[in-house]
Amino acid sequence: MAQNQARNQEQQQQMGSATGFIAALDQSGGSTPKALKLYGVEEDQYSGDAEMFDLIHEMRSRIISSRSFTGDRILAAILFEQTMDRQVEGLPTPAYLWERKRVVPFLKVDKGLAEESDGVQLMKPIPELGDLLSRAVDQGIFGTKMRSVVKTASKDGIAAIVDQQFELGEQIVGAGLVPILEPEVDIFSSEKQAAEDVLKAAILDALDQVGSDQLLMFKLSIPTEDGFYSELMEHPKVLRVVALSGGYSREEANERLTRNPGLIASFSRALTEGLRRDQPDDEFDAVLDKTIASIYEASQT
Repeated sequence: MAQNQARNQEQQQQMGSATGFIAALDQSGGSTPKALKLYGVEEDQYSGDAEMFDLIHEMRSRIISSRSFTGDRILAAILFEQTMDRQVEGLPTPAYLWERKRVVPFLKVDKGLAEESDGVQLMKPIPELGDLLSRAVDQGIFGTKMRSVVKTASKDGIAAIVDQQFELGEQIVGAGLVPILEPEVDIFSSEKQAAEDVLKAAILDALDQVGSDQLLMFKLSIPTEDGFYSELMEHPKVLRVVALSGGYSREEANERLTRNPGLIASFSRALTEGLRRDQPDDEFDAVLDKTIASIYEASQT
């Protein structure tokens, strides 16, 4: 117990104040075929979900075990449930991340998006969340992540998203984990800035209802207005605010990130851009190292 408390304190300090960014390695069933295709694996090269998930774990393991992937620049990694349950070089993935790499493990817990309604996509129900959180704690997971999407500046829709995120966040905090709430604003929305105005106000109002001993994180689209989330970053109940790339190229996402002091990256596709299955290990590591360096630099402002 004391050992776990010491680990959690060290991880919390790393997530709250260390320099670096989060690697999002949490592609789920719906997004895995696209991720594999970008990696150079076409859909006709595997048959069924089992082979598909074996291949995506192979890709993730190669990234995580790369000499370029360490806690010196990467604060944490967000894992898909199957990745949490698998091993890297003979160790459970969460243990490998922390013990070998000093990278804090998080777990994606949502089950995907519901159909759009009132300008937003809420999360689908998560019926076995309690059991999943218990398993995550047993595996040494520090926190969780769950995504919903804002398409328009609908006040009612955004209120529903914030209510759902905070309600589930309270359950996650109660299980002893730190939740990353991710109400993503679609970067292609014609109402992006107006939606961000409504979203920030709703988040700040919801934070007033959170217990003073609770800590949350947020994963948000890089804002239209530079420095827009500074107030949120300074809130005493917020451990860290991180940004998704959201469809921007890595170059554009990095450039936008540098204009937002205190905001750090939590990139998925932008992190794996340029990595291919057929690359020799030296080339793979060199490409990954260059990518990590650029995202790390953009996250230092």
